Amino acid sequence: MSRILRATVFAGALTLAISGCGGVGGGSDEGGGTATKGALSTMGFGFSDEIATTRIEAFKRDNPDVELKVTEGAFDEQQFLSAVASGNPPDLVYMDRKLIGTYAKRGAIQPLTQCVDKQDIDLGQYRPAAREQVTLDGTVYGIPEFSTVRVVYLNEGLLKKAGLTADQVNLADWAALPALNAKLASVSGGRLDRIGIDPKIPEFLPMWAKANGVDMLSADGRAAKLDDPKVIEALTTGVNLIQQQGGWGAFKSFRDTFDFFGAQNPLSKNQIVAWPMEEWFLNQAAKNSPNAELVVKPFVDRQGKPLTQSAGQAWVITKGAKNPDAACAFVKKMTATDTWLAAAKARVDARKAAGQPFTGVYTANAEADKKIFDELYQPTGNKRFDDAVATIRSVQDAAFALPASPAGAEFDKAYYDAVNRVLAGQEQPAQALQRAQREATAALDKAAK
Repeated sequence: MSRILRATVFAGALTLAISGCGGVGGGSDEGGGTATKGALSTMGFGFSDEIATTRIEAFKRDNPDVELKVTEGAFDEQQFLSAVASGNPPDLVYMDRKLIGTYAKRGAIQPLTQCVDKQDIDLGQYRPAAREQVTLDGTVYGIPEFSTVRVVYLNEGLLKKAGLTADQVNLADWAALPALNAKLASVSGGRLDRIGIDPKIPEFLPMWAKANGVDMLSADGRAAKLDDPKVIEALTTGVNLIQQQGGWGAFKSFRDTFDFFGAQNPLSKNQIVAWPMEEWFLNQAAKNSPNAELVVKPFVDRQGKPLTQSAGQAWVITKGAKNPDAACAFVKKMTATDTWLAAAKARVDARKAAGQPFTGVYTANAEADKKIFDELYQPTGNKRFDDAVATIRSVQDAAFALPASPAGAEFDKAYYDAVNRVLAGQEQPAQALQRAQREATAALDKAAK
């Protein structure tokens, strides 16, 4: 989140001649080329696992004369904006889809109209929510990669100890959540030992608001609705759950100790009972906690209908890219159906060799996902994980996403800051969101000009 906030702070860098890019740039002037020749640089991506390395190798195999330079590490807004302003940007950047509208409006990234036409990229293969989030004013600025959705994870062992079943965890009944939370959480002497319900705010506030019947941002990405009474109610509900568990300081300190990527994750250590989270945790749980009493359910709106929010990364080509043709070939290859299938096969093989179950790969390419599950996926034999996979797949096509906005970074900052002020006890929800509404509206109006 700190990287998102820095985008606003350093947005003015696009109009300044800032130097010192720390090796992010696209190389020397003579490093240009075509789709099959020359230097090609990226930012915000890394060789984290076989999913990444398999796809990179596929591109290298098809483009042997391209000298690919991958600057590993998370996307850094300040570094990126400085590189663009100095005229020495990387060719490609891997970034959160919700930032794309802001950078498109500021001219930091290129429209991909010619890229899509030249490489014959089928935009119809991408999930609607992902495709819409990289499209501003009818123009595509990014090619979506992974696509996450959010579901509810439950520790059934802890539910049993509380005398409850998974079916009795009803997130649609907001009035009953405090009583449920009191049964599930463990707070003694102001010390939190187990989280009952984690509402995951501010990150998931848009999903709670949507569950309450309101979008925090208009469909065209140009009008904030942060002071809507239904958003205020959603924030109040989430904050109350946290205050009930010792307050934000104790809650955050305890949650910050969690390691969701290892065998000592909060599920296996019985540190949390119910929480919404992205589908990738299922993959980690299957790998690290195969015997955990895990149940996965859809998040729901207040009528009990399944609801989920889509998010994820996308590839963009920067303003001033020295090798846009190779960059375009790269993004096509990295997100193509056959490439994803090969990467998923590598994951299957790796999991099989380690004696671990394969619970799927979830991308923004709906055609790729269908092939992965039709041709590679086999039920694990563990009903908990098999049911969880079915749940995740059942909500993907119904996912919503925050729309592309010319002030997406500023909008995010406005509501994140509002939630954090409430959590810190500095403001009440209505006051904080009214202020956020003014801030977001000012940013959106400025972007419109």
